[in-house]
Amino acid sequence: MSVLTRERILHEIDEGRVRIDPFDRSQVGVASIDLTLGREIRAIENAPEPIRVEDDTDYRDHTRVLALDRPYRLDPGVTIHGITAETITLPEDLCGFLEGRSRFARLGLMIHVTSAFVQPGVSNRQVLEMSNVSSRALEIVPGVRICQIVLMRTEGRATYAGRFRNQREI
Repeated sequence: MSVLTRERILHEIDEGRVRIDPFDRSQVGVASIDLTLGREIRAIENAPEPIRVEDDTDYRDHTRVLALDRPYRLDPGVTIHGITAETITLPEDLCGFLEGRSRFARLGLMIHVTSAFVQPGVSNRQVLEMSNVSSRALEIVPGVRICQIVLMRTEGRATYAGRFRNQREI
């Protein structure tokens, strides 16, 4: 697999093979595309009992959606789900990885805990598992270029058909 650079990314977008909606060409960097934080988050509800992790455990049973209409205080040690404002559509021969931006990582904001992989053939908004690993609270606001996607060409073609294939909401 090879990482696409700015020239190749713009070519794929201009050809209509990669779609980012909404999109501004200034989002494309040297070898990635900046993505912005959408207007809602999902927070884990506080409860005294632990969440049992099993095959059928559903995160939605233990979280609630909140509008991000004012800054959200993300305390140290807390994880929330954010979602990109952009819908990303990839062809069957491109995949991607979500990465945090160093300016926020240096403040202790992790953008994804473990699910950074963006499958080939998706057309969805990307959920971000945002964690504060610093010693100070962080205020999370919508519209910030919070992360980036690095695109790679696959060997062969595949289309993700899992439960989050057409994800539009958090």
